[in-house]
Amino acid sequence: MTRLADIVETFELLGDWDTRYQYLVEIGEQLEAMPEHERTEPNRVKACMSRVWVYAWEDPAAPGHIHFGGDCDTGIIKGVLALLIQLADGKTVAEIEAIDMDEFFSRLQLGEHLSPNRHVGVYAIVDLMKQQAATACQPLPRAAPG
Repeated sequence: MTRLADIVETFELLGDWDTRYQYLVEIGEQLEAMPEHERTEPNRVKACMSRVWVYAWEDPAAPGHIHFGGDCDTGIIKGVLALLIQLADGKTVAEIEAIDMDEFFSRLQLGEHLSPNRHVGVYAIVDLMKQQAATACQPLPRAAPG
């Protein structure tokens, strides 16, 4: 699990924004390949200018803890997605729900370096991650006995 403070510390070490953009592209490239069967309409972030998908699953070895995967067709937003996945991966639904996007944007200075449309898209990514986390832990409906 990665804490926001760890991500902020890394960003501060990078210094200028050209280096930070390069870092975002590099960590985006490190995301595991997204299985094609997860590239579905319910997993697509609709409010994002880029084509972004994110999906969640409950950890079978640690019930109540959620893992995420995803993909994006643009380098910088894919890097932001990778940061969000690092921030949320392995946490409980309550911990994921508590992620404060305003703090994320403020501490990383993303609001100053992403367009307003991208800003809306990143919030939409987190909203979908929170929705998926909540449903990933719900038991599957059982058929009525019969």
